Amino acid sequence: MPCCFLVGILLFPRVALVLMWFFSTWLQRAFHGGLVLPVLGFLFLPLTTIVYAWEVNNAMPTEGINLLWLLIAVIIDLGGLGGGAHRRSRR
Repeated sequence: MPCCFLVGILLFPRVALVLMWFFSTWLQRAFHGGLVLPVLGFLFLPLTTIVYAWEVNNAMPTEGINLLWLLIAVIIDLGGLGGGAHRRSRR
């Protein structure tokens, strides 16, 4: 079951963010109740926002292996954005 949950988050990170916003307080605790950063994360870096909220809510320091997880999430998010621009330029 956890594998299915992880695959669902990786395939639909924006849906996961919306569900996190409505059914938990993870995003509010991670971003101190602010609205701007979660909305920007929803629009531009959804997987990074989820990983950051996970790290903050589990009291993990953002260093070492945890920083590596955050950087991998950024690369995955930016890869999805850059892939679309690359396909448009080839036409």
